[in-house]
Amino acid sequence: MMRAPPAIAPSAQGHTSAGSDVPLISVVVPVYKEERSIRPFLARMVPVLERLGTYEIIFCLDPAPDQTEVNILQEAERNPRIGLLVFSRRFGQPAATMAGILNCRGDWCVVIDVDLQDPPEVIETLWRKANEGYDVVTARRTTREGETLIKRAISRVGYGLINEIAEVPIPRNTGDFRLMSRRVVEELRGLSETHGFLRGLVALVGFPQAEVLYERDARHAGQGNYNRYLGSLKIGFNGVFGFSSAPLQIMMWSGFLIAFLSACGVLIMVTLKIIYGDEYPLGIPTITVLVLFIGGVQLAAIGVLGEYVGRIYNEVRRRPPYIVDRAVNAAVRDPRGPRSGSPT
Repeated sequence: MMRAPPAIAPSAQGHTSAGSDVPLISVVVPVYKEERSIRPFLARMVPVLERLGTYEIIFCLDPAPDQTEVNILQEAERNPRIGLLVFSRRFGQPAATMAGILNCRGDWCVVIDVDLQDPPEVIETLWRKANEGYDVVTARRTTREGETLIKRAISRVGYGLINEIAEVPIPRNTGDFRLMSRRVVEELRGLSETHGFLRGLVALVGFPQAEVLYERDARHAGQGNYNRYLGSLKIGFNGVFGFSSAPLQIMMWSGFLIAFLSACGVLIMVTLKIIYGDEYPLGIPTITVLVLFIGGVQLAAIGVLGEYVGRIYNEVRRRPPYIVDRAVNAAVRDPRGPRSGSPT
């Protein structure tokens, strides 16, 4: 049997623009420059949610120069269960996703993209699996239609690396598409990290979790807003540096190994010099190669260290991961990040 999620009232400092009814499912949809996808997405999403029960759909919009906001507002006028959060500037998809999660009201929360690569009909499969007693059900891709070979290769290698060194197991071939219970959402509200690597944060929270398999489709319209070559690398770096200290340990042991090999090399060259005398030249080429090698290793080590220092700097500054400018048909509980609406 499915466990009933805890009933947790919104903060007294939060303000609402929606009714007090608590929907069964909240659907969080981060959007940016997706004017052509809004109506096709809703045409497929709404019937699915109506079959499951009460719902709300929260579009989390980074301000865009196209008609995305206008299209959402028109749909919100027709259906009051469609809500909108607009941010003060563009904060990026991870921050937009977390904003929707932290401000949703449902007993359950689904995160899905608007481009219809993740079929809304899979939500029914996630729901049936959750009814077996799971707090998190993640949708795992069996195919990746519409993605380049380079991106698929980067994703495959990246997920393998992350799973080998991460402190918590992060499912392979998954994105943010998942169903979470209210108590998982509340635990996410208690975290203060700002990187927004959702799949790692959900794994960190724990509770019973499961997966369902699905075939991912190509985009309905337009192009993705992530760089097709560097976008996956950026996400992978968040997973590696946000959930593992292994790169620091690797660089430390690499330093010990290089120092040991260098010492052995010096002993070997000195020995050969003693044995062969002037017939064994040391010369500038040998020194040049050693200097370049050691310099490259040092720069790599500094780069790894810089990734961690940069993340420490971001956390210490405590800047808000997002700022909600306005809301339509949505309750704003945390307008500037985790616990930003809680009493002090």
